[in-house]
Amino acid sequence: MRHHHRRPHRRPAAALAALTALSVAGAGLAAGAVDSAVAGEKYYPTKTPTSVGYGGAVTSVDPEASKIGIEVLKAGGNAVDAAVATAAALGVTEPYSAGLGGGGFFVYYDAKTGEVHTLDGREEAPRDMPHDAFIDPATGQPYRFTPELVTSGVSVGVPGSPATWEDALEAWGSYDLAEALAPATRLADRGFIVDQTFHDQTADNAKRFEAYTTTPELFLPGGEAPAVGSVFRNPDLADTYRLLSRKGMKAFYRGRLATEIVHAVQHPPKSPDTTLPVMPGYMKVRDLKKYDAIFQDPTHSDYRGYDVYGMAPVSSGGSTVGEALNILEQFDTSTMDVGAQLHHYLWSTALAFADRGAYVGDPAYVDVPLEDLLSDTFAAERACEIDPDHATTGTLPAQDVGSYDGVCAGATARSAAAQKDTENVETTNLTVTDKWGNVVEYTLTIEQTGGSGMLVEDRGFLLNNELTDFSAVWNAEDPNRIEGGKRPRSSMSPTIVLEDGKPFLALGSPGGSTIITTVTQMLFNRIDRGMNIEAALAEPRASQRNTTSVTAEPEFIAEYAGALAPYGWVLKKSGDSFTSAAEIGAATAVEFGPDGLLTAVSEPTRRGGGSALVVSEAPVG
Repeated sequence: MRHHHRRPHRRPAAALAALTALSVAGAGLAAGAVDSAVAGEKYYPTKTPTSVGYGGAVTSVDPEASKIGIEVLKAGGNAVDAAVATAAALGVTEPYSAGLGGGGFFVYYDAKTGEVHTLDGREEAPRDMPHDAFIDPATGQPYRFTPELVTSGVSVGVPGSPATWEDALEAWGSYDLAEALAPATRLADRGFIVDQTFHDQTADNAKRFEAYTTTPELFLPGGEAPAVGSVFRNPDLADTYRLLSRKGMKAFYRGRLATEIVHAVQHPPKSPDTTLPVMPGYMKVRDLKKYDAIFQDPTHSDYRGYDVYGMAPVSSGGSTVGEALNILEQFDTSTMDVGAQLHHYLWSTALAFADRGAYVGDPAYVDVPLEDLLSDTFAAERACEIDPDHATTGTLPAQDVGSYDGVCAGATARSAAAQKDTENVETTNLTVTDKWGNVVEYTLTIEQTGGSGMLVEDRGFLLNNELTDFSAVWNAEDPNRIEGGKRPRSSMSPTIVLEDGKPFLALGSPGGSTIITTVTQMLFNRIDRGMNIEAALAEPRASQRNTTSVTAEPEFIAEYAGALAPYGWVLKKSGDSFTSAAEIGAATAVEFGPDGLLTAVSEPTRRGGGSALVVSEAPVG
């Protein structure tokens, strides 16, 4: 059930006037990338991977977005205001990872009450979507995942980000929607400097973008990916943000814009020159009208004295991270050498992923045994499966949640069919805290890099391909089977960790199904291995998701292959398939120290490095 939480908005200080005044810089200039002599620090702030200080913090993959979040905090806004403003800015600068056409999960710690709340803004299948939506009628076989299925109307789910932004502000913010969208509107008008990552992502998706008549004009001006160092402007998105600022998100889910979204999905603006099928989808205006972001309780697990809060299903993040940690907690890793520590980490996530595949789906359609999956007794029995001397051999079965007692003897397995991983790696994450101690951890996405590749004409944003997170072949026993109106299972894992009821750590990452292992490994690095948060985040990553091999960054293989060799783990270099980038994740985090000291961290190198900022920097020395 959805619950509305409305309260009067508290207007920030007079400094807000300067923040929200919409600049005319760039107005009237062409969309896309253009060479400009104004490129420089004024338009592209320096990336700062780590900042230490007081009064609030914002960390994201993008310096423009983080800067906007900090400006909101300095103007008197709270963590929720800054998070929405930052997310809207990421819709400008990270349009292939997030934006109005996607969805996500929002976790909020309320400093006044000490409670953690969540918003499920996951995309939703149209109500008329059939079970065989991903089956090619010409062959009777599933469409090839990429580039065919992801580049289509059938892959587009009802977006949830607009509802998430509005509901979060109404429930917990002090800004109204217009105030929160104003900085990103200005940014879309003015433009930002194209970096290597943006150029490469565009070039890699050129064929998919060229499958449409609408997308190339914005993202492939002159038929080429925007040049590094050029200025990229999106005046259509600025106009869309202005529309939503005036009329609210009802203008997205109803009226002319909703009709345009549905028309694009049902009648994709297919280029006559493309060889891709670009299949139409099933979305109707009523699907948009009926969409709700869902307020729900977080997941909770205790780990070595910390309280770990995450997203409940339809996200599998909270349950799977929590189960993996509960399994790890059965062992005293402090007495182990690094090889044994990593051996147990890899086993724990393999076991948790086995149970994820068997049980987790949309709880409106599937009975998810969340209490069992997060039970310490259940974890104790799962930990019995870990061979202290040997790696996993093949795919592990799930545990029967109807039969466990925490005793090693007599554990009952439940078989589960192996499922192909089609969650893509392009998503984005942000972490925010304010001077009052409120915290937001927010992971948002449009799924594939570039989503469906489909730009809504004259609106400046791409539509997601999130429905490809459903299993392609319908199976009545599969909790992630396609159903009309259902939300596909996600791995997004925004996480807030409390110590004695107060924030200790907030963190999250993009990365498809590797999000779960990335968040688990960062917590493992910080708590079990004793790393500081900067090292815990920068440490090379490995992801075991109940597969015959471990996906690992080359740096991980170089550093730890020798320590893991005696156990027999097979390490496969990341980047060898469409679901695995060479880099695993692009995390952000804030750690809360004594006397209000904040350590805000983003990636130093992954995805070009991120930007972590604080309101007031701590003095050096």
